[in-house]
Amino acid sequence: MNHIIFEYHDVTASETLEAHAKKQLERVFTNYEFVNRADVFFKTENTSSDETGKKCGIRLSAPGPRLFAEASHDNFQESINETVTELIKQLKKRKEKMKTY
Repeated sequence: MNHIIFEYHDVTASETLEAHAKKQLERVFTNYEFVNRADVFFKTENTSSDETGKKCGIRLSAPGPRLFAEASHDNFQESINETVTELIKQLKKRKEKMKTY
């Protein structure tokens, strides 16, 4: 069972955002069975750029050191996508290491 916890900082909770994050995280849970939990953080930042400010951070619980990535774009969907892509890169490396032992 995949456990996803959502936290909001200066952001209104959103079922749409959670659904998008869950959909993106399916890729992680499907391909990397050793991941058992994801903590998803949504945060609004004051930035001088229109391209950033909607920040998404995701921490994964899996064997070994915790995996974490975050991204900031002008919308949360983009931030989620980039964050999950970054985590998948980290997970590929972790999986390679696990195979060698």
